[in-house]
Amino acid sequence: MSNQSHKPQLLHIATIGKTVGLQGDMKLHIKSDFPEQFVKGAAFYLNKKDQVTLSDINYERGLVKLQGYTTPETAKRFTNAKLYTTYEKTRETCQLEDGEFFWFDIIGCSVVENGVVLGVVKEIERMAVADYLLITTDDELQAKGQPKSFLIPYQPPFIEQTDIENKKITVSGGIDILEAS
Repeated sequence: MSNQSHKPQLLHIATIGKTVGLQGDMKLHIKSDFPEQFVKGAAFYLNKKDQVTLSDINYERGLVKLQGYTTPETAKRFTNAKLYTTYEKTRETCQLEDGEFFWFDIIGCSVVENGVVLGVVKEIERMAVADYLLITTDDELQAKGQPKSFLIPYQPPFIEQTDIENKKITVSGGIDILEAS
């Protein structure tokens, strides 16, 4: 049996900017597709260890205030601090539409075309209005001279099926993209 304590996986969802005004307000730079997470009373991890609670948020101005920090002098210590949440809390507070998935569920999925494993999703990159899967190419394909990684658009007609439970994404045209990379 392991003595390690269970540490929740954390997700960087925002960064606090500079202080604004005289009441301890700070700029909030949201890095999430789910701004509904940022409500009065919501608690977030700060720099992956301590927690802070939002006492106020102004979406129009992109400002946030942390509970207990009501002056620029006290709030200034949070400039450039990152706010984190857990995967579990994200699942609870963020609503997905049918056919949508959290990026953290897609990362680590095998990418398969016609029964051939092309690789594993390492990261997702947003370019303009489209998301691209950054795939680490399977070792066998790399041994045959294929590149170490390649990008494939995460949209039809390239993506046929995403099976999060089995960590598998079925694609079409992926082999052609890999060979052209």
